Amino acid sequence: MRFEEIGEQLRAYRLESGLKADEIAARLGISRAALYRYEKGEVIKLDTVRRLAEMLQVSPLALLGIGVDYFSRMTASLERQRQIEEEADSCLQLGGALCFALVSDDTDRLLRGLWLEAASLAQDPAAARSATEQALISMTQRRLILDQRRMNITTILSERAVTRLLAEGLCAGLPLSARSRAEARAAAVTEVENLASQIEQGPLGVQIGLLQEPEPHHQALIYRGRDRAHVMSDPFPFDAHPAWSQGVVSITAADDAVAIHQRVAEACWRQARKGMAAAQMLRTLIATAHPI
Repeated sequence: MRFEEIGEQLRAYRLESGLKADEIAARLGISRAALYRYEKGEVIKLDTVRRLAEMLQVSPLALLGIGVDYFSRMTASLERQRQIEEEADSCLQLGGALCFALVSDDTDRLLRGLWLEAASLAQDPAAARSATEQALISMTQRRLILDQRRMNITTILSERAVTRLLAEGLCAGLPLSARSRAEARAAAVTEVENLASQIEQGPLGVQIGLLQEPEPHHQALIYRGRDRAHVMSDPFPFDAHPAWSQGVVSITAADDAVAIHQRVAEACWRQARKGMAAAQMLRTLIATAHPI
């Protein structure tokens, strides 16, 4: 058994459960420090794995990293995604309007403000703020990983999704002030312009395609590392609020799942606009959504 991987799974599923570390440690009859050591990869007995799985309402195989991981809390799925990105050399994204790895630091800062503003209006502001803070920590950590690893990025974006983004702005559907909504729309334009510029400049290790029809029904990411690959089916765009979103993320390293997603992505890449044609279309979409 690879105890570091068990620790990573344990942390992700602890976040998914909504239980605090103190609660889990007390039920196990151990200290919180001991639980954190398990999460960092300390040797753990199979009986303890079984008891943890029962407490977290998942199968023991899930904690052992076998099968499919399912997450309904964005804080948990973001943590698992961060863990995978630490080992990944490349990422292929199919679907969506933007790619987190390619957005600017300014948008990260804007998201922080928009998420916190929306959290203050939730039915349970304290819980929403807690989820927001955890998601922001994961976002910061992911950004550091992406900057350090410089993984190869291929992203196949949806033309329809980009059109919606330009019309609604970032964080669509969140209860925001008129000023914040205007900032969200302006940021969307900036990021789509940034995508067009990246296509034109052709940075090393980055490929961007724009898919017309049919639109992908969900966003999928394929991460490949030295030892294995993972596929993540994710209904949440990167700007989705961690306390205002409903959906289920699935993550698996099963060879057949990775292979079929790879085949679909390759077919979509062949159909997608690329190069100057894609850049020109992005600029056309901006001009159509925001005519001068």
